Amino acid sequence: MRRTSVVALISVLAGSASVALAFPPAYNILDIGILPGDANSQGNRISPGGVATGRSLPNSGAAHAYSWTQGGGQIGLPSLASPSRPFSVGNGVNDNGQIVGAGATTAFGSSRLPLIWNSGVVSQLPLPAGQTLGDANDINQSGIAVGSANSGSLQRGVIYQGGTGTFITQTTPGGSFILTAFSINDSGRIVGQGIDPNNAARNVGYVYDIGSASAFEVGALPGFNGALTFDVSNAGHVVGSSMLNQGSGLPFIWTQANGIQPIPLPIGTSQGSARGVNSNGWAVGTASSAFAIPFLYDGVSTYRIQDLIPGGSGWDLSTNTSSSAMSISESGIIVGSGVFNGAVHAYALVPVPEPMTIALLGLGAVLIRRRVR
Repeated sequence: MRRTSVVALISVLAGSASVALAFPPAYNILDIGILPGDANSQGNRISPGGVATGRSLPNSGAAHAYSWTQGGGQIGLPSLASPSRPFSVGNGVNDNGQIVGAGATTAFGSSRLPLIWNSGVVSQLPLPAGQTLGDANDINQSGIAVGSANSGSLQRGVIYQGGTGTFITQTTPGGSFILTAFSINDSGRIVGQGIDPNNAARNVGYVYDIGSASAFEVGALPGFNGALTFDVSNAGHVVGSSMLNQGSGLPFIWTQANGIQPIPLPIGTSQGSARGVNSNGWAVGTASSAFAIPFLYDGVSTYRIQDLIPGGSGWDLSTNTSSSAMSISESGIIVGSGVFNGAVHAYALVPVPEPMTIALLGLGAVLIRRRVR
């Protein structure tokens, strides 16, 4: 009987801990930094396990991709030497530290080529036959990368696998095709921007599964007719922005069970987009009004990231147009960009355990020890 009572009490404590987690989460903000001689940086993606990438930019001259971990800090990555692509950016990364992105001849992405860095060594990913332009946006744990090739009306989504670049040709049941692939999860689900040939003004939230070679679209929020899909978690959550034709949009999260659902906007904003999601269904993105407002959605509530970091940190994530939240790891580390002491820097937000949760878990541990004695 005493044992049943203790188990019941621990269950209550566990429930209380869950309630505690419903309060606004807290974060420490870390400066990912800039490479020597540079002035600014951007945070683009973090892997499920916590490896981040983006680019570091000088006031003039070539930008360079980097890798970052909490323990090892920022490491600059070389640009492609032949053919020369002095400007580079890291767009996707896996837990093995493989980074994919693009190299270009100008800061505007001229003559772009898809790149991969393995153990810090850069090489070009193979484009589909006959193609001379392309990029890579993400890579999963198996080393399968996705992106696009060509440009303009001829741009199409691409899979880079096994030394080959292959166009994604599967259309949705309505006939829509993919322009560019933005993300791939470990099970081979790909999301990206699609086009409806019957209404080229409409964005299509395109989803493709490698295993079944099937494609579908996530639909649209009420009052809209399309979407853009930017990220997919290993649990299958898809996030992006839903809009009417190609106008401003609202953030959403999609699951197989619930379909497309709106993500509430943070206070004081009127539009936005979700850019990253983890397997817990926590999503991050950027909303806007007069300024760019990075946000976190925990499955119930939406928070301005500025409100989740310590005051007096030197970071401005709410009164400029350069801030963003782009990606979130499985443990909740968030990567994006903000203004730090007057310059745009990439950041990593690391979750801080909540005191109430710790106290409740500690009390539960005390009760367990007492029962054992």
